[in-house]
Amino acid sequence: MKKLFKVALVAICMLLAGNFAEAQSKVGYVDFQIIVGLMPQAKTIKAQLDTYSKQFTDQLGIMQNELNTKGTAFQKESTTMTDAVRTAKQAELQEINKRIQDYQTTAQQQFNDKTNELSKPLIDQVKAAITAVAKEKGYNYVLDSGQITLIVAPEGDDLLAAVKLKLGLK
Repeated sequence: MKKLFKVALVAICMLLAGNFAEAQSKVGYVDFQIIVGLMPQAKTIKAQLDTYSKQFTDQLGIMQNELNTKGTAFQKESTTMTDAVRTAKQAELQEINKRIQDYQTTAQQQFNDKTNELSKPLIDQVKAAITAVAKEKGYNYVLDSGQITLIVAPEGDDLLAAVKLKLGLK
């Protein structure tokens, strides 16, 4: 009988502790991309990335023109070529195509690296502001509403206005 009483007492304590902990957790949300987009540095970063991307686009255009020119010439002259020359020209076209694909892959990786490099200080600043607002307002968790579809979200838990105020944005 004593064991049953102790087990019941422990179970009741666990239920009460669980309800107490649940009542203490506050969850808020903010659209991270909206905040980042409102930051003045975002325009500067976008301009730098556009300039950086244009270098790759220009080079890719030159490579694509080379492939088109040689491909057109091959189609015009292929009927008069010997089999050995035709095979060599096809191999050359395939090599140019492979270089283009490799360049696209490398360019995309370099662009992603540059984006991460330029965006990191801005993202860290926004995260710090969100963390500060969450701490000030007593939130344990803050969700990114831009990445998560919220079905029900009370008006009072949207931290967007508070974070904008913390960062001095309008």
